Amino acid sequence: MNKILLFNPQSANAKYRIPNSILSIAASVDGKYDWVIVDGNRETDPLAKMMSYLDRGDFKYVGFTVMPGPQVKQAIPFSKAIKEKHPGVYMIWGGYFPASHFKVILNSGYVDFVVNGPGDHAFPSLVDALENNTPYELIKNIIYKTGDSVVKTLKEDLFEQDPLPPLPYDKLHGFYPIDKYLGKTYLGERTLAYHSSIGCPFTCSFCAVVPIFEARWKGKSARLIYNDIKYIKDRWGADAIEFHDNNFFVSEKRTVEFANLIYPEKMNWWGMARIDTMSKFKDASLARMREAGCRIIFFGAESGNNNILKQLDKGGTQTGDQIADFAERMRKFDIIPEYSFVLGTPAPTPEEVEAQIDFEIDFIRKIKRINPKTEIVLYTYSPVPTEGSELYNSVLEAGFEYPKKLEDWISPRWESFDLRKNPLTPWLTPAMIDKIRNFETVLNGCYPTVTDIRMNSFKRNAIKLVSGIRYKVNIYKYPYEIKLLQRLWKYRQPEIQGF
Repeated sequence: MNKILLFNPQSANAKYRIPNSILSIAASVDGKYDWVIVDGNRETDPLAKMMSYLDRGDFKYVGFTVMPGPQVKQAIPFSKAIKEKHPGVYMIWGGYFPASHFKVILNSGYVDFVVNGPGDHAFPSLVDALENNTPYELIKNIIYKTGDSVVKTLKEDLFEQDPLPPLPYDKLHGFYPIDKYLGKTYLGERTLAYHSSIGCPFTCSFCAVVPIFEARWKGKSARLIYNDIKYIKDRWGADAIEFHDNNFFVSEKRTVEFANLIYPEKMNWWGMARIDTMSKFKDASLARMREAGCRIIFFGAESGNNNILKQLDKGGTQTGDQIADFAERMRKFDIIPEYSFVLGTPAPTPEEVEAQIDFEIDFIRKIKRINPKTEIVLYTYSPVPTEGSELYNSVLEAGFEYPKKLEDWISPRWESFDLRKNPLTPWLTPAMIDKIRNFETVLNGCYPTVTDIRMNSFKRNAIKLVSGIRYKVNIYKYPYEIKLLQRLWKYRQPEIQGF
């Protein structure tokens, strides 16, 4: 029986996290097919490592997980090189990037299938079909080409998470010691990355999650989450947790139950949430979360402008007033709200685009007055190909185009696009982008993130002193002195580098 090679492309420099996405695929075939994992974050030459397996001749299936941004830089050239040397292997991509850009990927000629959503059922079913030479047209959650046509099969209903096979941590440990995946962060000395749910029950038109999960969410039970974390803590010494769910806090009941379970373990933790969801949480629930180690929560604030929230199809009940009120509420629980904002959304005229940017800058300053501990993460609006989205249709009408060739995605400008720093959108002028970036520089100087553990008190005080005057008098142009210090001290931006 043919073997499977699973690859996790490099996503960060000198920062390792358990590759949960590709490990879940390993779990789906474990015990039925032999598999190996190559982690691009842990190899000095990951392509050579993969070729050493493939050259043996007993590997027929290669699975890549590909997130937008850094992972594309390895995924594209490595897939091409593998196909050129081993044309008989089946190349299968999964993840947010291929699910959103499947046409250009399949037209490249070196990717055979795209898994369009969770692969826990689709991947093993596809391998079974290819192994047995049986039809795969009815397998849900896959995309492929037949002749010149692209075939997109039906989406599978989200399945319950608890019955899925457990992640094979011990087998991963045989390839790469798991203790090396537990990194030092703001949360702890040995921080574990964990996924407790899939999807999100909202339809924000700027979010890559929406086309995959279509406003659906399924989570593991609090008991199963705790058991997994407890196992890794006891065996490998994890002392903190990053929940990489799209939306960890969908269920107040599950959150409180987990808080009660994890409380005796004395572990700090972080996750992502929606403001309008968590604003409904009881005070007792928020207090219990903090007692149980919840230190910081990432919220997609996006905009203080209600019209922009509507344009972004934020859904739910979130408003600018609610964003401000919730920042104030979080103060009494000593939980740091990490607010992300999306600047540079399209508007009919350049004047309106500029006015929207100015509004958001003023609103962010208001949030910092209300709760100075609020972490601010700035993104520039980058279109997401959400079919049927009014916002995306307006983006196309404005003249925005994605690359026509897959290799174009690894150019520096499109890598910046994936990091939402240089959107390449026709309605944003260079001066507007500079305004956003310069404000971000001054803001980060005046309020350096608490998550940058390399910034000692001297560096913090120095950069705050240099930036404070600019921030106080609203002068953001040409902040070269702040940029110099940030470059010198390698200031960490959470939206790019995490904790």
